[in-house]
Amino acid sequence: MSVRVDGKKSDEVPPGPKRLSGLARFLKGPKPETVPTVVGTVAAIIGLMDIVAGVMPRWRWSRVHYWAEVLPGSVTQLAAAGSIIVGILLLMLAHGLKRAKQHAWLAGVLLLPVGAAAQLIYRHSYIGTAFSLLLFAYLLWHKSSFTALPDRRSRWKALANLVFMGGASFGLGWVIVGSHANQMIGDPPVHEQIEHVLWGLFGFEGSVRYTGGTDYVVAYSLGALGLLTVLSTAYLAFRPEYPAAVLTEEDEDKLRELLAKHGHRDSLGHFALRRDKSVVFSPSGKAAVSYRVVSGVMLASGDPIGDVEAWPGAIEQFMELAKRHSWTPAVAGCSETGGEVWTRETGLDALEMGDEAIVDVADFSLTGRSMRNVRQMVKRIERNGYSTKVRRVGDLDAEELAAVQKAANAWRDTEEERGFSMALGRIGDPKDLDAIIATAHKDPEEGEDCPFGDLRAMQHYVPWGKDGSSLELMRRDRSADPGMNELLIVAFLQAAPELKIAKLSLNFAFFRSALERGGKLGAGPVVRIQRGVLIFLSRWFQIESLYKFNEKFRPRWEPRFIVFPNSRDLPRIGFAMMQAEGFLELPRLLRRRPTPPKPGVHDHEDVEQAEVTRAA
Repeated sequence: MSVRVDGKKSDEVPPGPKRLSGLARFLKGPKPETVPTVVGTVAAIIGLMDIVAGVMPRWRWSRVHYWAEVLPGSVTQLAAAGSIIVGILLLMLAHGLKRAKQHAWLAGVLLLPVGAAAQLIYRHSYIGTAFSLLLFAYLLWHKSSFTALPDRRSRWKALANLVFMGGASFGLGWVIVGSHANQMIGDPPVHEQIEHVLWGLFGFEGSVRYTGGTDYVVAYSLGALGLLTVLSTAYLAFRPEYPAAVLTEEDEDKLRELLAKHGHRDSLGHFALRRDKSVVFSPSGKAAVSYRVVSGVMLASGDPIGDVEAWPGAIEQFMELAKRHSWTPAVAGCSETGGEVWTRETGLDALEMGDEAIVDVADFSLTGRSMRNVRQMVKRIERNGYSTKVRRVGDLDAEELAAVQKAANAWRDTEEERGFSMALGRIGDPKDLDAIIATAHKDPEEGEDCPFGDLRAMQHYVPWGKDGSSLELMRRDRSADPGMNELLIVAFLQAAPELKIAKLSLNFAFFRSALERGGKLGAGPVVRIQRGVLIFLSRWFQIESLYKFNEKFRPRWEPRFIVFPNSRDLPRIGFAMMQAEGFLELPRLLRRRPTPPKPGVHDHEDVEQAEVTRAA
């Protein structure tokens, strides 16, 4: 039985395609879905051939060489430069062709004949020319395979780059030409110098001559400026689409309606309301998937929102949008139920990425040997004069809420907020008045500089259905005593019954099972190696420390999964996830759009400090 849009089912399963013999399969050619990959690979090979053709010496024993010598010398130089430029552009186009981009197809159709002509005129290569023309014909034949939408914003940026950087390159080139006036032969007029700069930017030899080998210096400098202009323009024109993710007010209202009915299913549901995410709805509007596009990866987080029976419809819309733009679909942090639906409906694969720590309020207690360290730490901090408050955001007055917001920003230890999967990115929004804020207070000592008065630490919790909460943000004053996080979590759990909270989601412990198994007696060599790698990575990413921090509260562990198309996509998806969470930042020149605030993860800035105090 196959599941259809919005849970509609059909007992009819279409028969699978008839399998062909090996020879017939070869003659038929690649499968339609693999055509872009084949074309992209061949385009990269032809690009390398074009570059080599423009650099290597020409064949001088062919009939084509005889006819080429009849042409003016500038045509031969143009062919050499054109072969190199076409080769470089084809290499840059290869990725877009593999992703079935329309604009990459059009650029390939325009470039391949030019590369073929350049190879024939300069290199006199029949093989290179034939390959280019064959791929050109193959592109025309399989035009329908290249349907991914282009990024129109990139076209304007590419045009602007060509104009402004071209102008800057011309100005700098003129300075380079004029700065060697003492080595010029004769006294060329200004128009000849301008002509020399223009020819040089295109890789040709101008009319100005120098002495002492300066010709090569000027020529290479001008050629480098022209090549830089071409490469940067091509990058902006052919890079993947990276739309600005914006959650409209209408979409947010629809999501809140779905969360009001089905928000208890997933502790990550409320994080779909981040306003730097986009959302797709099922045709019936009963389910939705929130996502953000990062480096060509269409990254969803958590389970779909809404009625489980309508999840297939939302997932189908998500996959259709990913296919339309040739984004790589992926899901980070879905539950086991969500992973089963995703893999069943899409054919994607799943991999356990870690476990979520969930504390049941009714079972939590500071008594017992297992809670000894937490109990002693909390009592010690309380003896030092700290007190706590746990309240709904709507219960804070405007002045106190503003102080908490300013303190949270001031105590952040990075330039930008981190987070994606378990982060909301705002505190005190009028639509989030049911969120909870826990604060720690201590009166300043004499001479102590405390810009926020007695406020020393804060935590922010977002709703998880009607009787749950998810920890979203943790911040503290660096001058405060260690253990503020433990103090506030305990305070929240103790106040939870009064707030009608029955369960608390702390956060993910990535690869927790590998860490746990690798540390047990009798663990095998493979598991020990995995644990060693994770501990090594914990120097930069809080993998082990987050696990130990969560373990102190004796939670129950719920597995979370990452859903992906193929194993070869995992490095790219992992890179996109780290970008989304704020652990990796591309240089500003490589960013595809102004980076929006990356709201905070379970932003446990001082988990490592908490680990130090665990043994205190």
